[in-house]
Amino acid sequence: MQITATEAKNRFGYYLSQAEREPVHVMKNDRVAVVLVSAARFAELEALEKQKSMAQRKREFNEEYKDWIAAQNELVETHGVFGENFRPW
Repeated sequence: MQITATEAKNRFGYYLSQAEREPVHVMKNDRVAVVLVSAARFAELEALEKQKSMAQRKREFNEEYKDWIAAQNELVETHGVFGENFRPW
């Protein structure tokens, strides 16, 4: 749902109840200024924000296993990839 800031001001209670069902986008100067969402949806969004991003998890993995990764890379550089000359046909 999309409304103007004036509508939000004049019918705030109504749009609060609407926000329980769906996000309410409040427009000001032809752009979305705020979005009203339910408290439950806001809690979901906060929980998602607290989860680690894939980039963070990748950095942690690389840091924890850097010695093993280096050893595997050295094996590939020295001996190549096992089976790379095999053809399935």
